[in-house]
Amino acid sequence: MRITSKGQVTIPQAFREKAGLLPGTEVEFDFDGGAVLIRRAQDPATPGRGARIVELLRGSATIRMSTDEIMALTRGED
Repeated sequence: MRITSKGQVTIPQAFREKAGLLPGTEVEFDFDGGAVLIRRAQDPATPGRGARIVELLRGSATIRMSTDEIMALTRGED
């Protein structure tokens, strides 16, 4: 694999999947002797993708159901 003239390199899909690196994931780099390490950024002030999705959907339901009603619906109970 080659580094482009802009200093970019493609992380192989198998590595991205194993590391949970989705599009938009913030990463950080470290230099350890002769190796460059890449890892998901650990910034607790920045919410993760899941937290952003939950926040986006929060309060968007139009039907009020109890937890028991939702569970019965997902189980196919009448």
